[in-house]
Amino acid sequence: MKQLASMCCLVALASASLHAQPHSFSETGKTAIDNYLSRLIEETYLPGLVAIVTDGDGVIYSGAFGDQDVARGRPMALDTIFRIASMTKPITSVGVMMLVEEGRIDLDDPISRYLPGVVSEEVFETFDHSDNSYTTRPVNGDVTIRHLFTHTSGLGYSNFNDIYYALMGVQSPPASGLDYPLLHDPGAQWTYGASTRVLGMLIERVSGQSLDTYLEDRIFVPLAMSDTGYLVRDGERERVTTVHGKTGQELTERPNAAGPIQANVRGDGGLFSTALDYAKFIRMILNGGELADGSRVLEPTTIELMAQNHIGDLRVELQVAPNEAVARPFPLRTELDTFGLGFQVTSHHDDDSIRSPGSLSWAGVYNTQFWIDPTSGIGAVLLLQYLPFFDDVAIEALAGFEERVYRHLE
Repeated sequence: MKQLASMCCLVALASASLHAQPHSFSETGKTAIDNYLSRLIEETYLPGLVAIVTDGDGVIYSGAFGDQDVARGRPMALDTIFRIASMTKPITSVGVMMLVEEGRIDLDDPISRYLPGVVSEEVFETFDHSDNSYTTRPVNGDVTIRHLFTHTSGLGYSNFNDIYYALMGVQSPPASGLDYPLLHDPGAQWTYGASTRVLGMLIERVSGQSLDTYLEDRIFVPLAMSDTGYLVRDGERERVTTVHGKTGQELTERPNAAGPIQANVRGDGGLFSTALDYAKFIRMILNGGELADGSRVLEPTTIELMAQNHIGDLRVELQVAPNEAVARPFPLRTELDTFGLGFQVTSHHDDDSIRSPGSLSWAGVYNTQFWIDPTSGIGAVLLLQYLPFFDDVAIEALAGFEERVYRHLE
C-alpha cells in the first residue's frame, strides 16, 4: 500500500507540474483531428459526434460533426445534450467521496450498516439455463462500500451477464441485480453491475437529500455544469440529440418523445450532459479537486486515493453481452487494467500513442467515452449516441481520436 501511495503522489506531482505548462494543438494538429472525425461521419453510419480535449486550464480542442437530429436536419453542436448513461458513475463516486472526507462513512464499512437488506446476503451456487432454476448459499463476507466503488461486490447487470439476463429478460417492469443473489462473493472478482446504484442510495441515506439535489448542490453548481442533470430544462429540449439503434449495417433514428425529457434518478446512470460540461468535471480531477476560483470539491489526497488500484491482483474482466442489440462484450484492456474508486485505471504500458499508465476512464451505454490522463495533464470526451454499446465503429472512432490526440499534443 505504501508503494501504491508513493506512485500516486508522484503522478499527482507530475500532473501539477504539467498544468503549469500550456497544452495546445497546432492548426495542423486540429485539422488532422477534424479531418479524421468528419471522415467517420462521411464514411460510416455514425450520424454525429462531439469531441473535446481539455487540460487543467481549459478546452484545447473541440469539434462537433454530423447531425444531432437527422430527420429534422439539426446539426450537432458543442452544446448538444447527450444521455451519458454510466458516465454518471464517476460523478456519483465523487459525491460519495465527499462523505468519506467528512468522516460520515468509511470505505470498508459494510453497506448493510446504512442500507440493510438492499444487497443480497446470498450467492448463486448453481444455475440451470434450461429452466432458470438455481440454488444459493450464504455470502462469504460483507459487501463493503469499497466493493461497490470497484465493481467487486458481486452485483451484475442483465445486459452483461447471462444469468441475470435469463432471469430478468422476461420481467415487466424489469428487475435489477438487487432483486437476486450475488454472482460471486464480494472481492472475489471484477463484475460490472449496479454497484454504483447502491452508492447513490447511500448518498441519499447519509446526506438526507435526494441524489439529484445532492449532486446539483455539491457538484453541478460549484463546477458550473449548468447543462447536467436528470431532467432537461424547459426550453432546452431542442438541444437533445436523438438515439439511434443498429439493425444489420444500418442505424434507425428514434425521435425524442414529446413532453419532458427526463430519466430516473439513479447513481449508476441517467444523467444528461454536454461534452463542455463533462470537461469541467475532468478539469476538476486534473486539478486535484480544485476549481478555478480556488474553492475545492475534493482534497488532492482524495483524488489520489480514487486513482489508486483498489482491486489488488484482480483485473477488469471481459463482460459478456447476451443482448447484441444493446451491447457488445466490453471493456477494453481486459486482464490488464485495474480499478480505482469509480474509474478504470490504465495499467503500465510503453505505447506513447495512447493514454498514459494511471489514466482514469469510463463510458456510457450509448457509446459515450472519456479519459483523464494526469501524467500528460489532459482529459478527453467523445460523445456518440447510438446502440449497441461497444460497437466496432464506436471503438474505432475512440481509438483513432485518441491516437491523433497524442500524436499532435504539444
